[in-house]
Amino acid sequence: MNNPPRKKIAFHTLGCKLNFTETSTISRSFPEDQFERVPASSQADIYVINTCSVTDTADRKCKQAIRKFINQSPGAFIAVVGCYAQLRPQEIALIPGVDLVLGTNEKFDAARYISELGKKKKAEVHSCEVSASGPFIPSWSAGDRTRSFLKVQDGCDYGCSYCTIPLARGQSRNPDIGTLVAEAETIASAGIKEIVITGVNVGDFGKSTGDTFTGLMRELVRVRGIERFRISSIEPNLLTDELIAFCADNSKVLPHFHIPLQSGCNRMLALMGRRYRRELFSGRVEQVKRRIPLAGLGADVITGFPGETDQDAEETYTFLESLPLSYLHVFTFSERPGTRASGMTGRVTRETKDIRSRMLTGLSRKKHKEFLLLNKNRTAGVLFERTRSEGMITGYTENYIRVEYPWNSALAGTIRKVKLKELSGENRMSIDIID
Repeated sequence: MNNPPRKKIAFHTLGCKLNFTETSTISRSFPEDQFERVPASSQADIYVINTCSVTDTADRKCKQAIRKFINQSPGAFIAVVGCYAQLRPQEIALIPGVDLVLGTNEKFDAARYISELGKKKKAEVHSCEVSASGPFIPSWSAGDRTRSFLKVQDGCDYGCSYCTIPLARGQSRNPDIGTLVAEAETIASAGIKEIVITGVNVGDFGKSTGDTFTGLMRELVRVRGIERFRISSIEPNLLTDELIAFCADNSKVLPHFHIPLQSGCNRMLALMGRRYRRELFSGRVEQVKRRIPLAGLGADVITGFPGETDQDAEETYTFLESLPLSYLHVFTFSERPGTRASGMTGRVTRETKDIRSRMLTGLSRKKHKEFLLLNKNRTAGVLFERTRSEGMITGYTENYIRVEYPWNSALAGTIRKVKLKELSGENRMSIDIID
């Protein structure tokens, strides 16, 4: 008796690295003898769309993606999961062609929910409330990238006035260290050389198990086969002297820190509900540079927050200009329903937001160029990507400089020692391979 043909299933992810990690985990839950994974650009029987809702732009992109796949494969089963699905389930269910809506926790059971693939007259919605007692679902990515993303923590207790993450993902929680070490060992067994540590608020790791983030890193670096660990992002008040010292003394932990700032004005930080003043942020940057002079340092910044005056914006610009940062991620404030910021007065006009955003983006380009030139003629280790880009192979140094070299498939997935030569375009460098 012949087995029925496998259903073609495609996955599409919007948003952060954590979402990509979770999509990879969801995809592995679909049995290979029943489902054939295909690119999202191709015709499929099922599309699973993992969504983001951090800004109104993210919401808009989610709706565009949903409609794109409905039009691309009429009759395909459309499942929408993740943060946007958690926060706006009924809104998504009203889109003609959507069959299934799964929230933050339910998305990991997508394979079970997608048991009957027939199109539905009305979308099924499974989006339960998230809470502190909600489960931590282990996740790590594999198969589609050179490195693996390992989720070590989920949720957030900070309650910043502009942020929907606690609403979408619940309160901070994490597994025990042993569970994560075992997952890192599984990743190593697949031949992957670099793990990116990710989560909503990774520095908060240990709150639910009595551990610490530094304690976790001490155990992870012992895993054989993994040569590099990169911390995706960490709050300035959680970037401790102990953690900085550990990173400085351990070559497996890469000298790259992405530290959310959001504003260089203390008045705005208070309105945002952040847990530090700008002096703490600059102190953390100075400590990193003192211990690791060539560390790559990035920062998030929000422009156009309610109540931000020209003077506040100038104060932020001047503060950022004074710091030895490598790049900025600039976000234009967008109002999110259900947050405290949505009810604040002092709205900033779209035109003013755009002007301030362009200024900070220009500062980021300037900072990044200065950082690249600072590293010129230095040697570094590069993990080369497996994808070809305009006849070149690319990769990242330990301190997060993107480099390029004429395509050589033998380099893909390997770590090689290189010499940084010249700027190649606006955000990368050319190299010579030393060994």
